[in-house]
Amino acid sequence: QVQLVESGGGLVQAGGSVRLSCVASGISVSANAMTWYRRAPGKQRDLVAIITSGGTTNYADSAKGRFTISRDNAKNTVYLQMNSLKPEDTAVYYCNTDRGRFHYWGQGTQVTVSS
Repeated sequence: QVQLVESGGGLVQAGGSVRLSCVASGISVSANAMTWYRRAPGKQRDLVAIITSGGTTNYADSAKGRFTISRDNAKNTVYLQMNSLKPEDTAVYYCNTDRGRFHYWGQGTQVTVSS
């Protein structure tokens, strides 16, 4: 059974930093593409960053230069380091992976950036 558990969210001031974690079980983060999405209030869920099984990373334009996705294979954990946070980064952040036709999501972690 695949399970993704996010943590690390909270309230942070604009310009600050937060590191989100996604602990995976039932899959190997090194063998699967892992993705961070976010859903801001009243908006659709948007992709933030992805790390492939080969280690290639890609980012939404809004995240480039500020966010870094990484993984620790030994801990089977994916991270999202978010720096220079802005109020518009306020959202629930979700960890995701797909296996065939199945899509797995964590419960999400709230990040609130105050101005």
